[in-house]
Amino acid sequence: MSDFAEKTVLITGATGGFGAAMTRRFAAQGANLVLADLNETKLNELAAEVAPARVAVLSGDVAEPAHHSALVDRAISEFSRLDVAVNNAGIVNSMAGLPDISQRDAKAVIDIDLMGVFYALQAQLPAMEKTFRDTGDGTVIVNIASVAGLVGCAFLGIYSAAKHGVVGLTKGAAAEYARRGVRVNAVCPSFAATDMVEKYFDESPKDRDSATSALVRGVPMGRIGQVDEVVAAIMFAASPGNSFMTGETLAVDGGLSAV
Repeated sequence: MSDFAEKTVLITGATGGFGAAMTRRFAAQGANLVLADLNETKLNELAAEVAPARVAVLSGDVAEPAHHSALVDRAISEFSRLDVAVNNAGIVNSMAGLPDISQRDAKAVIDIDLMGVFYALQAQLPAMEKTFRDTGDGTVIVNIASVAGLVGCAFLGIYSAAKHGVVGLTKGAAAEYARRGVRVNAVCPSFAATDMVEKYFDESPKDRDSATSALVRGVPMGRIGQVDEVVAAIMFAASPGNSFMTGETLAVDGGLSAV
């Protein structure tokens, strides 16, 4: 039997690179899905793509606490339980030195990347503890952080600060809920072939080959990651087979954080 058959999985940022790929994987393994993103049209298209999986969609802003409460309520009303949550939604500011990052951009990154995870945890943790109490089944939250949450990241200082905060939230929540049936882990990718990296290429004054070389200069493997490589780590972190793993940060970074 699949690890996720009849489990209810909530995914934010569901239509992005990581989000859409993990949606397809969870659906293929028989999960019931609650998908969130800003664009309702794209959410409905993704839901149709993964049919006949049972899917509920809800568009909204992860920087709003009420959105997370509504997502959890939707999971319970549609599927009676919440087993897995992947807090994947996020943004990145354009690369700039700290003095040059606008207050508006800094606030947006903190509101979405850090506070969005905080609000998600506030809504998800009680519901997942209830799933454990009612069924005896362990539950799991996977927060998508970044290698920038493990090491310093020049020219992405506010993004790095937000992702360090996500790692801190992950460890704190894991410690609080370790005996309450909820595991909490973080996956920390480096540069991968997503829209965020495409934005970097679009904004770079260099040609694509030169921009790629600059991006992976510190990566021992010498390349950017692929979406499926990161999603494999997310599925691993979410698997009930990892029932003794909590509070961990899984670096999927081609060795960047090892040097």
